[in-house]
Amino acid sequence: MIVETRQKRIGIFDSGIGGLTVLRELYRQLPSESILYFGDTARLPYGTRTSKEIMQFVDEIIEWLIKSGVKMVLMACNTSSALALEKIKSKFDIPILGLIVPGANSAVELGTRIGVIATPATAASNAYRTAILEANSSAKVWQVSCPYFVPLIEQNQLHNPYTYQIAEEYLMPLIQQKIDTLVYGCTHYPYLEPILRSFLPRNINFVDPAVSLVKVAAKKLEMMNLQNYEKAKPTKFVVSGSPQKFAELSLQWLGYKPIVQSVSLSTVLDKPISMA
Repeated sequence: MIVETRQKRIGIFDSGIGGLTVLRELYRQLPSESILYFGDTARLPYGTRTSKEIMQFVDEIIEWLIKSGVKMVLMACNTSSALALEKIKSKFDIPILGLIVPGANSAVELGTRIGVIATPATAASNAYRTAILEANSSAKVWQVSCPYFVPLIEQNQLHNPYTYQIAEEYLMPLIQQKIDTLVYGCTHYPYLEPILRSFLPRNINFVDPAVSLVKVAAKKLEMMNLQNYEKAKPTKFVVSGSPQKFAELSLQWLGYKPIVQSVSLSTVLDKPISMA
């Protein structure tokens, strides 16, 4: 039974392609693990949703992932991690990990004047501020709500001059505060790094919580004796919206065009996909 459990997939989910930054870290740090990726593209962006909506979405998705046979769930979405992790993880009997605490712990190792760029829901939750101050009570934290970043990334508008204009507008308050560390408070934001670096001083530390989350996941798997020692199966990609659009957007970030299945939101809980 332990061997069978070890060979189960890790489930990860996000509202869209942002979670691919977590997937890339899984490939890098845990290459033997098989992955099931769910993108809730029919309901993105999450960052402008209410707490009640986020809780409902997360509950549905995790239930579906567990029915599909995963051994662990990674919330590859800061908004979900901020608003739902603590309330939801006690409901299920497999490990469920989020981005906020691992990201905050990494930030305080690098600096004391910390800027966080995040979706409106994550910023309003104050989850990063709370976690950073718990890790270092003397740190200074500034958060900026960035409502347009996720839609621009999901619409493949990284090279649009408007994206640069918006980025400069969002970063200016943090530049004025002379931050020494910038936290990506959304898994989509690493895609913006070349743009962000063009506005920020060279000495700024960038924190991608995805890196820290996967380190935590690796330790958890080891502690629970759940590491897979067999060859990883090809990643399964499932979305609630258009599989073609997701596959095309994913190409530039993954280096290959994935095969993507779609599930209807009305049947997502009733139809787990085959894990073969």
